[in-house]
Amino acid sequence: MADSVVAVSDKSTGLVRGLGLLDSTMLVAGSMIGSGIYIVSGEIARQVGSPGWLLVVWIVTGLLTVTAALSYGELAAMMPKAGGQYIYLREVLSPLAGFLYGWTLFLVIQTGTIAAVGVGFARFLGVIWKRISEDDYLIDPISLGESYVISLSTAQLVGVLLIALLTWMNTRGLRLGKIVQNTFTITKTATLAGLILLGLLIGWNATAVHDNFGAFWTVRPDYLQ
Repeated sequence: MADSVVAVSDKSTGLVRGLGLLDSTMLVAGSMIGSGIYIVSGEIARQVGSPGWLLVVWIVTGLLTVTAALSYGELAAMMPKAGGQYIYLREVLSPLAGFLYGWTLFLVIQTGTIAAVGVGFARFLGVIWKRISEDDYLIDPISLGESYVISLSTAQLVGVLLIALLTWMNTRGLRLGKIVQNTFTITKTATLAGLILLGLLIGWNATAVHDNFGAFWTVRPDYLQ
């Protein structure tokens, strides 16, 4: 059945209720499956040092994510208001807790996530287009003290332009925003599934499989490099 949605404006808030089941699913999936999923596994492997513990980390975090999703689902049903975590913290703890969370989300949490996505995009683009690099400076590093410098590389510029472009697209309205969200999320999940299938069906390497599963829990120095 097609996911048809009729945009309805909530007179009490002025917000448009125009997201259907597919749009809402893609919004949640897109926020959980970021571009970092292609980078994080290597970092975790370097921290834990073995294939077994790498999978344990993913299983535990997966269970925590499902638990959080169920909890948020119940909270959203109890308090169907715009604001998400701000509303829950305000109602459960205090208006001050909600206020502090809102500002922390604006200044640190969400901005850091957006910056990480921009950096990840620039790094992947740099694989295709060598001109995009964190070492190719448009503005050479300027020291602001013993431990801090500012600079502008081609990779940083791409990240900034990407954030500006997506911000502009989201300001154009809900319809364009959800089209962009759905397109990128479907692309991410499809490429992830494709990589898994290619690895299992085409890229299967008996030596690599033996090395990984033959010493499943053994912490190896080559993983920690």
